[in-house]
Amino acid sequence: MPQTGDQTPLISVVDDDESIRSAMENLVSSFGFDVCTFDSAEQYLNSAQRRATSCIVSDIQMPGTTGIEMKRHLLAQNDHTPIIFITAYPQPETRKSALDAGAICFLVKPFDGATLINCIERALRGERGEHEHA
Repeated sequence: MPQTGDQTPLISVVDDDESIRSAMENLVSSFGFDVCTFDSAEQYLNSAQRRATSCIVSDIQMPGTTGIEMKRHLLAQNDHTPIIFITAYPQPETRKSALDAGAICFLVKPFDGATLINCIERALRGERGEHEHA
């Protein structure tokens, strides 16, 4: 089971698509992580779990606040929780915006579960290096 110190890392999944949230929750929890899911950036930003989150996996295109806007909001509050962006619409400008906002990885739906877990593990180790693009 992944550990940082003596507690299991909490991975927060932010996506407006319930089937994607459910699939990611099942995948990530099967690797021993704690998982919380949120159906919007606003819901995550206002949650009690925000301070305990070790890594965020967020869709980019969501109604209301986008994933990139959420990351910029977090940075403005000096919250540097690592983030992995996922999208079904991989335009080059979207990818650039995501990486410029500090994404650890940029994944295109559908993506391989092992790739997501690799990105989460890199984020938890504090690795910035290369960005994945599946």
